[in-house]
Amino acid sequence: MVSVDVSGPAVVMQARTRSGAPAGCTGCGTLSEWVHSRYVRRLADAALGGRPVRIDLSVRRLYCENSACPKVTFAEQVPGLTVRYQRRTQLLQQLVEAVGVVLAGRGGARMLRVLNIRLSRCTVLAQLMRVPLPPLVTPRVLGVDDFALYGDTYGTLLVDAETRLPLTLWEGRDAEQLSRWLRGHPGVEIVCRDGSLTYRQGIADGAPQAVQVSDRFHLWQGLSRRVQEIAATHRGCLPEALPASGATEPELANTPATQPEPADTPAARHARRLFEAVHALTDTGRSYSSAARELGLDRRTVRKYAGARTWHEVVRRPPRRPSTLDPYLDYLQQRWDDGEHSAKVLHQELLTKGYLGHYQRVKMAIAPLRRGLPLDEPRERPPSPREAARWIITAPDRHGPHTAQRLQRLLEHCPELHRTHDLVRQFAAMLDARDAASLPNWLDTLTASGLAPLAGAAAALREDQHAVTQGITTLYNSGVNEGRITDVKLQKRIMGGRASVPLLRHRVVLIAHLRRRFAGGLTVAPR
Repeated sequence: MVSVDVSGPAVVMQARTRSGAPAGCTGCGTLSEWVHSRYVRRLADAALGGRPVRIDLSVRRLYCENSACPKVTFAEQVPGLTVRYQRRTQLLQQLVEAVGVVLAGRGGARMLRVLNIRLSRCTVLAQLMRVPLPPLVTPRVLGVDDFALYGDTYGTLLVDAETRLPLTLWEGRDAEQLSRWLRGHPGVEIVCRDGSLTYRQGIADGAPQAVQVSDRFHLWQGLSRRVQEIAATHRGCLPEALPASGATEPELANTPATQPEPADTPAARHARRLFEAVHALTDTGRSYSSAARELGLDRRTVRKYAGARTWHEVVRRPPRRPSTLDPYLDYLQQRWDDGEHSAKVLHQELLTKGYLGHYQRVKMAIAPLRRGLPLDEPRERPPSPREAARWIITAPDRHGPHTAQRLQRLLEHCPELHRTHDLVRQFAAMLDARDAASLPNWLDTLTASGLAPLAGAAAALREDQHAVTQGITTLYNSGVNEGRITDVKLQKRIMGGRASVPLLRHRVVLIAHLRRRFAGGLTVAPR
């Protein structure tokens, strides 16, 4: 029988367990009907109609009829409602645990307060850490990757590449810890990883029978970095990517005799002093690092000044990029000549002609006219080394006509970049066809290319050639690892960076299983 009292601030339900029904002993499981006494047990339940709910449950204490059982009496439990030593119903306890898994301590406490359940953040975290982790099943295909834990400290994440569920994580990325885990969980057949030497050694020590797969994305990413180094080395060739009509502009910029001197500004004087000081050291054979230590500069700054042929290159104003105002520049010049010098009026007129930009852009555009100078016309700037590298590594069929023309001009002018482009396309063909038969010859070509970054890449790939071959030919990769690491970073940010590794591990593993439980069936990786 259940009676409900809704007159107070909380909904109070009074209930009584069924008399005469046998109950199992919590120690040995023996059924008993021998009643010792009754007592009232108060349970908190999920809110009802926005009001907290309290259940006053009258339960029996019974004698255990098994003489061998250490328990003399025991309290009966109501299946689906009560748990030993718990002052919450199972429904409320599951709700608290789920909110703790999803939102952690402080966020979980706030969400529960919205649901009219008042718990502190420490209580929410304590309930979260009491949730047992699902049993760890040794995967057939294992994914291993590192992630930034905090500062310069990194962690290691293990993922089942077939079920896409995280297994565990720990602080550090040393080979011994990984090999110890693999020895404790035998049966791993395939391991997907990046090009890390640490993980390579750990897998070889802990699971020597496992096939190592070097991830395709990391292979391509490493090659892209080498291409960018080559483009930075041949920075002087990059202006040749500009159209023929502006071909004389970079030449003039690099020729002090034909280029007008920049204004005598503090920036120009500073650039000249640094240029002369850097070249005074690097022209004698000093390394960039040595020059940087002596001058108190960053090594990248020294490299930039040492790579410039004149000091004008480091202070030259970059050409203005095209903007949405460019189609209206002729109209602005015409209205200025007509005597209209108000930026606000000109902006209103442009709005009627379809211009959607801000007033500030119009004001800045007519600023040269106020000083008696012509309007700044948009000019195309030379590509940066990073942009040139992106052109080279991108598939030709994905280039627009403008980019394809600029890349063609650049490759025709620079034989080194042309050679680099051909080698990159050969590797891309291997990845597309999933055929590594030409990999040894390609590595030999890299070594003999005369380009130091590519020769270094060839040496690194040769040391890991078997895993590289597996990465090219098989369907296994580290994509699931990268997705889980993104999830780890999200959970870290939710917890504000204050979580310890055990709490982070608990949340990452449990939240993945929670999503899987409410999302439907399993997602299986291709074999």
